[in-house]
This record gives sequence, C-alpha cells and structure tokens, in this order.
Amino acid sequence: MTLAEFKQAPWQKSHSIYKESALSISPAPEYASSEVLVASLYRTIGFESVSEGSVPQAGRDLERKLQKFRDKQQAAPDGAALGADTWSTVLHGVLESPKLPNQSAKRFLQVTPLVPSLSLFSGSARLSSNSWPAGSLVRRMVWLGSRDHEAALALWKELFAALGVGDDDDVFARWLEQETAAWDASSTWQLAKVEPQEVANLALEDFEGVQFMPAKQFASDLRAIMQAKRAMTRRQWTSLLEAVLRLATVSHVTWLCDVQSRIWRCLSDAIDGAGPDCADDIRKAIFPGSPQYMTYGGKALHALKDKASGYLAARLGTNTLLWYLAEAGVPYGGRLSSSEDIARLCQHVRGNRQALGTAGIRETLADVREREARALNCKKGIGANILEFARHALGQRQTAIQLLRGYDQGYVLRKRGGSPSSPWVVSLGPVSVLALVHCALAGMGGPRSIHRLGQHLAAYGIVVDRHDIARNDLGQQLRMLGLVLDSPDAESGMLLLPPFPANPPLDKEE
Repeated sequence: MTLAEFKQAPWQKSHSIYKESALSISPAPEYASSEVLVASLYRTIGFESVSEGSVPQAGRDLERKLQKFRDKQQAAPDGAALGADTWSTVLHGVLESPKLPNQSAKRFLQVTPLVPSLSLFSGSARLSSNSWPAGSLVRRMVWLGSRDHEAALALWKELFAALGVGDDDDVFARWLEQETAAWDASSTWQLAKVEPQEVANLALEDFEGVQFMPAKQFASDLRAIMQAKRAMTRRQWTSLLEAVLRLATVSHVTWLCDVQSRIWRCLSDAIDGAGPDCADDIRKAIFPGSPQYMTYGGKALHALKDKASGYLAARLGTNTLLWYLAEAGVPYGGRLSSSEDIARLCQHVRGNRQALGTAGIRETLADVREREARALNCKKGIGANILEFARHALGQRQTAIQLLRGYDQGYVLRKRGGSPSSPWVVSLGPVSVLALVHCALAGMGGPRSIHRLGQHLAAYGIVVDRHDIARNDLGQQLRMLGLVLDSPDAESGMLLLPPFPANPPLDKEE
C-alpha cells in the first residue's frame, strides 16, 4: 500500500508497524452481548477448527436435522438421552436466550452458553458468515495483562480447564454437555494452539510501571472467578464470568483508545520538534494514571464516544505519519509496542522534520480529517462499531418479549426510564455486584471497608464516591444481597462481606 492509496481509503488498511503493535485494537470490536463474548471465548480457546462465520449455519443445520428426525420419527443418535422433540424443547425453552427487539421476526437458534458444545451452533455476533472473533479480544487481554508469555499461557490453560465441563460441575451441566455432543459431534473440545502473532505482551518496564491497566486487573479477577467455581452451579458461575468479561473488555478497549490518543499527541508534538524524548517521560505521557471513563450513576456513552473519537483521530494521524516517513525515504523500521519504541519513533520524527514539512503532512492530515468527519465523529464505521460494542456488552439486554426483560442481571449500564430515547447510566446489576465484590475481596480473608469496592471499580475506570454508596442504588444492591455489614467503625459505616466461602466444598452434591 502506498501513501496515495492510504489517502483514498484511510480505514481500509493500516500500516504494518501500526497493525502489529501490542497496543493496537485487535480484533476491531463490533456488536457483542455478554453471551456472545462467552460463546466466542469457548470457540477461541477450545474449538480451533470452528470459525465464527460457521456458527449461524451450524445452528440452521441442527434445526433441519431435528426436523428430519421428527418427520421420519427416527430414534435419537447414539449417546443421546432425549428424542428430537424433547431436545428441541430444551433448546427453544429451557436454554433459549431472549432475542433483541429487532430480531423478533428472525428465526435462528440462540441459547445461553452454559457449556462449551452449545457454542458450536449458537452465540455468533452476526447471523452472517463475517462475524468478528470476540474471543480473540479476550485472549489478547490475557496476554497483555500478564507479566510474560509463560504467565499468560499458564492463565490461559487454567481458563481452558475451568471452562470445560468436568466432575466438579453440577449434574445438569455434565448431562447437557454429553447430550449436546451426541447431537452435534462435529468438533472436539481441546486446547487450541496460540499463534505468536495473535498475542502480545507489554515490555516488562511498561508492565511494571503502568499504574492503570484494565487487562492486568482482568487477569487477576479471572483467577478469582475461577477459584469460586466450585462454590456454585455452572449457570451461576458462567453468569459471574459474563459480568467480569463485559466490564473488562469494554474498559480494555477504552484504555487502548486512550493510549492511542496519547501516543499520537506525543508524535504530533515530535512533528513540531517538541514532546518527551526519553522512555520514562513517554511512559508517563501515554499511559493514563487514574482515568475516569465512567461515573457511577452518570451517563456513560458520551465519555466512551469521546475516547473512541480520539482513537480514530490518533489512528489516522499515526498511520499518515508512518506512510509519510516511508514516502519521504526515511521509513521507521522499529515497532510501536512499548515506551522505548514510541521514544525511538519520536526521535526519528524530530530528526526528519524537514522532510515531513516539505511533504506537507499537516495539510494532508487536515484534508483527510475533513473528508472523514462523520467517521471521526463515530457516526459510521469503526467508531460506530466501538460504541455499539460498548452499549451491548455493558447495557442490560433489551428483549423482544417484555416478560423476559429481567433475564440479564449482570449489566453495568441500565436505561434511565422506559423510553427508547432514555439515556444509559452506570448502574450495576446484582450479578455484577456479586462478581465485583468477590473479586475485590479475593485473597483478603475477611470483611473490608466499602472503599475496597470503590478501588476495584476504579481499576476499570468507573468512579464512585464511597460516601454516596450508602445512599445510591449500589448500596441498596449490596444490602439486598447481604454483602455489607453496617459498622460505625468502618469508613462510611459499611463493611463488605465475601459473597462466597473462602474454601468452597470439594463436592457440591454431598
């Protein structure tokens, strides 16, 4: 690709150095509900041969197979305990996941991702063959949030073991996995190979020096959620996992948007001959210390839109700069994955200011931004997709059937009012409260001040004043769930209680 081609289609293809950065947003997020995140994670971690695009067709094939069995009154496949009619009732009744209002007229199989085999025919982001791999985003988070490749791989293997159905799962989950496999034995659950180019770790200096990184908090919370598995049923555990996934993925994408915007600020200053010039100063400049992406009780999507818009401007600017350097005959040959890398690029830009100035990089940037104003304002394309991802991942599921509107209890955003135009505000559902309190108290060994929950939410960019918790809906949720102990000796008068046993029983069936 050349500079001229980039000017014509700036979003179509990024410069290879930009694309291969550990800090790039890859894969590009689109629509995904919490259940899509879990289902895609199943496929990414344990069904290597199953592509995202094959899932909708697999669901249609299963429906036709069941209809054929019913029409010909055939016996169930080997290993299946239920007949076609009963199995269809389970899929469309017991396991069915509510459809969105705009999906009410569409016929497709959509079930809750309770066990891995269900993800073979349900839980795709789109009903077409070009769905994005949401599970790959989670995989990149595991690597970015781990100290090195070995630590990330160890956590990934632990997650694979936890997601699988074993003897420590409840009876229904074990039966369901066997029954699903009997009706659809197209793939085997086994740990998928992780290709080096699909993941990346931060440089050790950055990993240890960065104060705020949602992926790092997610890696810690993932371990806490896995440790709680034996204390509850499979359905309860997957609900907790969904709650953590939906908050962590959106916070991670927002953080990457923020980092990209800050990187471009440094590069833009370098074009003018200014800006930080050493790795330590770059690190302080590009990695946010304690950002406030959302405020509890406040509107959320406007702030997320600002970050997405900043990312788009940064992506446009950084790619333009890289293509201009190549066009000017002074290409940058390094990477864009660490503070050291950014410092080298800034130095390279400052050393070639004359060539860039002659080429008219500022004029080109202004022209491209003017042409791409709607995209930069998140009205279409990548920015609109990021906002759609955040809205559906965080927001409470809006269901086509009103009786099922309470199906989703792991939300982070809810509608303030019943009107379609009502704003989305930050308000945790009961399952999210349980999950985050458990993660906040993991390893603590007893009650802690309510301030601990505030700190944990802040690790994902959600700001909540601990003095307000006693009076807002978060305090009501905590009391309703029995997660607080009012104590005049504690800060704000409330102590957090662990929701699950510190040492869960070895066998829930006993």
